[in-house]
Amino acid sequence: MLTYLIQRLLQGVVVVFIVSVLTFAVMQAAPGSPRDLMVGQAYVTQEQLDAIDRKWGFDQPWYVQYFTWVGNLGSGDLGTSVVRTGEPVSSMILNAASFTLRLNVASFVISLAIAIPVGVIAALRRYTWFDYGSMIGSTIGITIPNYWIGLMAIVIFSVKLGWLPPYGADSWRSYILPVIILSIEEVAALARLTRGATIEVLSQDYVTTARAKGLAERAVTVRHVVRNALLPVITVIGYRIAFILSGTIVVETVFAWPGLGRLFYDSIVRLDYQVVQAIVLVLTTLIVLVNILTDLTYAVIDPRVRFR
Repeated sequence: MLTYLIQRLLQGVVVVFIVSVLTFAVMQAAPGSPRDLMVGQAYVTQEQLDAIDRKWGFDQPWYVQYFTWVGNLGSGDLGTSVVRTGEPVSSMILNAASFTLRLNVASFVISLAIAIPVGVIAALRRYTWFDYGSMIGSTIGITIPNYWIGLMAIVIFSVKLGWLPPYGADSWRSYILPVIILSIEEVAALARLTRGATIEVLSQDYVTTARAKGLAERAVTVRHVVRNALLPVITVIGYRIAFILSGTIVVETVFAWPGLGRLFYDSIVRLDYQVVQAIVLVLTTLIVLVNILTDLTYAVIDPRVRFR
């Protein structure tokens, strides 16, 4: 297993390097310039523009700027925002990540607590009203865009009823709507997957054998059915955690949530190169680590899985 882990880590380093180069190149090719955003409508001379380029390294070729940035990473320096008055990128990401982490941990815990039991029960009681109702609900949850649900929730619970705040993260009440909106899609996807995986496991010979040996139905379900049905579910759970930004960028924008998703979107619009590159680097590293952790979890749940 140690050899496998080292190989995966080395592969991860290559992936992070390739993604960082592509991100840097795309940002360089994007129309506009952060220098123009820094200057704004102010009148400046060409000498002043050249001075700005020299200070921020904009006068250097993109590959020189890239390796300068990589060299700074070795000392833990993620750079400085060129748009937000020289604010350190690391502090911006740490502040935004804390909000995103709290939001996603809450929604994911709720999603797992609901989706896995619902999926297992729907499979065990196939073709009953519970099965039909849960699958219809999951189909609706996957089909309807979360931004539309978020806007409707704001109209109903914030504007009409005045029960919950429509934006911000000032109190625990501000978490309710974003967490629910994020959880809807997660519950729908995981419940359907859990149901399908459980139905497949129920038809396996070792389940029939366990029942023939006289094991209680509850023991068969917990020890043999659920444990093996969780393998494909774990794959999706790792995927959903790794791509945490894709689910939160819309929700954070709708609810004006000060997290990584909103920071990432604002930085792209404002051509804040340093912030975009740092966020992509952090998220890519997270994807690699979560994928490795997912593979290692296989061996814990299913002893038949071995790494060579």
